Amino acid sequence: MDWLGPEEWSAVALSVKVSFWAVVASLPFGLLTAYALARWTFPGKQILNGLVHLPLILPPVVTGYLLLLTFGPRAPVGGFLEAIGLGIAFRWTGAALAAAIMGFPLMVRAMRLSIEAIDPRLEEAAATLGASGGRVFVTVTVPLMLPGLLTGAILAFAKAMGEFGATITFVSNIPGQTQTLPSAIYAFLQIPGGEASALRLVVVSIIVAMGALLVSEWASRRVAARVGA
Repeated sequence: MDWLGPEEWSAVALSVKVSFWAVVASLPFGLLTAYALARWTFPGKQILNGLVHLPLILPPVVTGYLLLLTFGPRAPVGGFLEAIGLGIAFRWTGAALAAAIMGFPLMVRAMRLSIEAIDPRLEEAAATLGASGGRVFVTVTVPLMLPGLLTGAILAFAKAMGEFGATITFVSNIPGQTQTLPSAIYAFLQIPGGEASALRLVVVSIIVAMGALLVSEWASRRVAARVGA
């Protein structure tokens, strides 16, 4: 891919970095949330379900603005983080947070559907044999839900790679620092002669999106076949 220029490569590399850490940071929370929605009964369950899926229906700019109100340098939480040197607004870590929130509903939904497809009697049988709740989850639930876990992680990664509205609102579009793939495409389209660079990045975006979908489908089938065997 030597046809990409340094600025274009920088945007692609930063997008991969942001998307990777977005998935890594949100995966434990996604797994816990998916399990709670699939198996637990508690007050406010529907509210939690609504909050999880809210980023899917809210305009991304609204999500970014809410993040700015919460984690901006003058916001209560953001101001505290700035004071201890952990500020995330207008930094790549803020882009990772925005991407994680936008990809979270896809991750949770895939894992929740996978957990709901597991026969609860298998978990109950392990519990009757003396296994603790945590051991049942690790040795029974997680192996059986691996297709959904992998699918959720890959879809969240792809969503993070394509995230634009919330990211540019929260961390702006700073080349080399917060300029991800979609932000770079937008920036190139605003300058004369930037159409060629924008088109190259569009091709990269399509390849990444299609690759994520194909890998997700392939991984789900392979893991499902092994679990079935």
